[in-house]
Amino acid sequence: MAEGSLPGKPTSASRTTLSHIMSGNDTNLLGTVHGGVIMKLVDDAAGAVAGRHSGGPAVTASMDEMVFLEPVRVGDLVHVKAQVNWTGRSSMEVGVRVLAERWNESTPATHVGSAYLVFAAVDEDGRPRPVPQVIAESEQDKRRYQEAQIRRTHRLARRREIKELRDRRRRVEPKP
Repeated sequence: MAEGSLPGKPTSASRTTLSHIMSGNDTNLLGTVHGGVIMKLVDDAAGAVAGRHSGGPAVTASMDEMVFLEPVRVGDLVHVKAQVNWTGRSSMEVGVRVLAERWNESTPATHVGSAYLVFAAVDEDGRPRPVPQVIAESEQDKRRYQEAQIRRTHRLARRREIKELRDRRRRVEPKP
């Protein structure tokens, strides 16, 4: 371990599940649970994981994608499972899986959504601070780490391409 670096943490050290029963207050005009309600639960669970892993405050930097696979209904017990998939110097990718089951039935939960969020660990002044490296504990954790690296590469390439496009447009477009 390099001097000044933080000891790594296993994925299990910060993995968490947030559960919530969906009520009528959570519905959209179609009578199913509003996607924004699910996204808030996803952000809450991911934020808890990021804070636990980094040992302090962490803020949402981005959400790569939120995939809704099945509708969630009033009376569903929703379980939001989250874990750190990858870490950089001050950022972390958190993978989230959303499951739903009827509150009054003993049937298996259904996978209703997934998301990947990036969090930045910050100090009391809001500046980036270092995070411990994540230590994969299983083959599934190793796969998630590798896939997270691919998503990071794509995020950085997309950001770079957009910046280059905007820079080219600024050079070509006349200023008013």
